[in-house]
Amino acid sequence: MFSLHGKTAVITGGGSGIGEAIVRAFARQGATVEILDLDEAAASRVAEAVIQEGGQAGSSSCDISDAASTAQVIQGVAARWGRVDILVNNAGIAHVGNVLTTAEADLDRIYRVNVKGVANCLKPAVEIMAKQGGGVILNMASIAGQMGIGDRFAYSMSKGAVLAMTYSVAQDYMKQGIRCNAICPGRIHTPFVDGFIAKNYPDRQAEMFEKLSKTQPIGRMGTPEEVAAAAVFLCSDEASFITGVAYPVDGGTLYLR
Repeated sequence: MFSLHGKTAVITGGGSGIGEAIVRAFARQGATVEILDLDEAAASRVAEAVIQEGGQAGSSSCDISDAASTAQVIQGVAARWGRVDILVNNAGIAHVGNVLTTAEADLDRIYRVNVKGVANCLKPAVEIMAKQGGGVILNMASIAGQMGIGDRFAYSMSKGAVLAMTYSVAQDYMKQGIRCNAICPGRIHTPFVDGFIAKNYPDRQAEMFEKLSKTQPIGRMGTPEEVAAAAVFLCSDEASFITGVAYPVDGGTLYLR
C-alpha cells in the first residue's frame, strides 16, 4: 500500500525541514523526486542522499516568487522525467507579528512567497497534469489558517489563502483527474522552531521548548516525518477518493484544545 512507484513528484522547499522529510518519504515509496529550493546547495545535498540510498532524485534552484522562472523549472522537470504526477507546495516563510507590528514590507514578503509562490507553482503543474490526464497536488497550509493564533497576522493570512487556492483547484480540475488537498500542520519540531527559541529566549531555551510542546493537546510537537507520512497517504492511489480537504496533522490542536 501507499506505493508511489512510477510517479514523478516535484517538492518545493525540499532542502530542509518538512520538505526534506517529504522528499525522503516519497523516495522510499518509489517516487522519482525533484527538489525545488532557493538554497541550491541544500536541494543538491538532499538529492544526493536520496540517490545514495538507491532512489531517483534531481534538484533545481528555484525562486517560487518569480512566475516565469518557476514555470520554466517545472516544465523542465516534466521534459526531463516525462511527466509530473505530484506537486507538493511546501516552500514557505514565517513571520511573527500582529496587525500593528506587521510592516507593509513584511506583508509583501509573506504574500510574495506563501501566496503568489504557491500560485506560481500551481499554474504550470495544473497545465501539465491536465494534458497528461491527471495528477495530485498537495499544498502545505497550517492550522494558523483555520484558527486564531497570537502574533501570526501575516502568516495566518497567507495560509488561509493557501486553503482557498486548494479548494478552488480541487473544484475546477476534478474532471481533469486532478486531486488537490492541503495538510495543516500544528507546531512541528523543525530547525525554524529551534532558531526561534534560541533567538527570542536564549537563556530559557529548554523551558520554552517544553512550554511550546505542551500547547498541543497531545503534549508534544510533531515531527517532520509524521507530516511526511500524511503526505505519502494523500498523494497515493489509496487516497483517490479524497480531494478538496484540509487535513490537520496537529496533535489535536484544532479540535481538542
